Amino acid sequence: MIQKLISSIQKTGAPVVVGLDPMLSYIPESVQRQAFAEYGETLAGAAEAIWQFNKAIVDAVYDLIPAVKPQIAMYEQFGVEGLIAYEKTVRYCQDKGLVVIGDIKRGDIGSTSAAYAAGHIGKVTVGSQTFAPFHEDFITVNPYLGTDGIKPFADVCRQEKKGLFILVKTSNPSSGEFQDRLIDGRPLYEWVGEKVAAWGADCMGDDYSYIGAVVGATYPEMGKVLRKIMPKSYILVPGYGAQGGTAKDLAPYFNEDGLGAIVNSSRGIIAAWKQEKYSRFGAEHFADASRQAVVDMVEDIRTIL
Repeated sequence: MIQKLISSIQKTGAPVVVGLDPMLSYIPESVQRQAFAEYGETLAGAAEAIWQFNKAIVDAVYDLIPAVKPQIAMYEQFGVEGLIAYEKTVRYCQDKGLVVIGDIKRGDIGSTSAAYAAGHIGKVTVGSQTFAPFHEDFITVNPYLGTDGIKPFADVCRQEKKGLFILVKTSNPSSGEFQDRLIDGRPLYEWVGEKVAAWGADCMGDDYSYIGAVVGATYPEMGKVLRKIMPKSYILVPGYGAQGGTAKDLAPYFNEDGLGAIVNSSRGIIAAWKQEKYSRFGAEHFADASRQAVVDMVEDIRTIL
């Protein structure tokens, strides 16, 4: 799957992933009204609004980008109905040829991680039948429990040719409370980066590993260090745009081949219609606003490649 991601990035010339992290406040009232008219002001109605919103945005941008990243919490908050919308979104994006990064941030003891891995990037057997329940192409994983928590995911990656993005240095302001702590004179995120490189060495594609890392755009100096520690790991970079990361901040995350990183933008794209810059599109044409936001983001990133 890492080869498909790289090929798609090269084909589109856009190392960009659109974060499908829908909040009801991002969804125009007209879309919500239509969903509520059919399903009522219920969890099912909220899930239908999310699904229709996602579908419109994907239809508008799929030819410009290689990948999407739905954040499962935005769907889980609406219960089982929300998870149905999540799976429908994953399937629809894959049908459009997009790589899907399930932003699930799982990580637990071995048997639990094995169950998460099977449910999201692997398969489960029920009697004589085999199913791929959520069937994402990549997922995000929390490494806090160490190798015991990562190995089950890595095993499934090798078996299914899927991928992981492991949290190394996240973009949120308080990430340093733990991630920047010095251990034997070095920050924790460097130790985690070394483990990601080691885990990834056992799951190599042609040039890059199936196992990548999450490193926030808001910490470019740390990103420069981690790029050297993890030369064969693809880096998923959140924090661009709405969280303050700029194109200039992104340069350290890429290798000399212009590859090695893919940059996420969520509300900066899916809620673009609410920004003054794209207000001319209006709520009625929210998907067109998202398309223009993708075009602008791609052009911005190309200035540093």
